[in-house]
Amino acid sequence: MIRIELERTAGDYGFEAKDTNGHVITTDTSPEGGGTNAGVRPMQMLLMALGGCAGIDVVMILNKQRQTITHFKMLIDGERETGKEPALWTNIHVVYELGGTIDADKAERACQLSMDKYCSVAETLRRAGANITWEVKLIA
Repeated sequence: MIRIELERTAGDYGFEAKDTNGHVITTDTSPEGGGTNAGVRPMQMLLMALGGCAGIDVVMILNKQRQTITHFKMLIDGERETGKEPALWTNIHVVYELGGTIDADKAERACQLSMDKYCSVAETLRRAGANITWEVKLIA
């Protein structure tokens, strides 16, 4: 079992969440929503989690294939439902920017394996109804 501790630390809606290893993430809401903008919005954190999960997968796969990664960046755009509460993610698009000595087919396959097979965050978002698309851009 995993346990997360969450404690209010800033205004009404600013929280620090700590995992069992002592890693801390700060969350809050916008000033328009009554917060102080002291941290990441929880729904944005889901997109960050998607990036972290998929990023680990892709680097691990490419390393096992003896590909040399000198640049790794992900751009993640998301759209949420409008006029609904809760407002879930409906469309998410991920761009993988990869640089180094990387075979294009291996890069595509690594990203596909992550998004369709290994990334638990992607699967969680899909089961909640999100449509996730992705693309790979190899840069020099």
